[in-house]
Amino acid sequence: MTRVRDFDDRPAFDDPPAEVIAEAAGAFGLLASSARLHIVWALAQGESDVTGLAERVGGALPAVSQHLTKLKLAGLVRSRREGRRQVYFVDDPDIVAVVRLLVGRLAERAGRAPAGRLRGAGA
Repeated sequence: MTRVRDFDDRPAFDDPPAEVIAEAAGAFGLLASSARLHIVWALAQGESDVTGLAERVGGALPAVSQHLTKLKLAGLVRSRREGRRQVYFVDDPDIVAVVRLLVGRLAERAGRAPAGRLRGAGA
């Protein structure tokens, strides 16, 4: 790791290894899709099956399923079987916090609080 002092003389911090930066870039790349970000936002509010997510995000069932597969492969969402349904959820509190913080702040700037925020699910 490289120790860096910020230009305004803030305390030094360590740069993460290149592999960590690459992994973070990959996660942010997946979330750069508005459909996938909406899915993660919805799952940050609570678990859902693919049908419920498709209705909530306004996507076609096959497209939402493909997005979930990518998010699952990247480790951003998980799933479990409940009878014949596959239920998806985000169990990483850091992912939930980042998505809620970013979407919440942008919604506040636009003068609209997201629904999760109104229910007390803020970051």
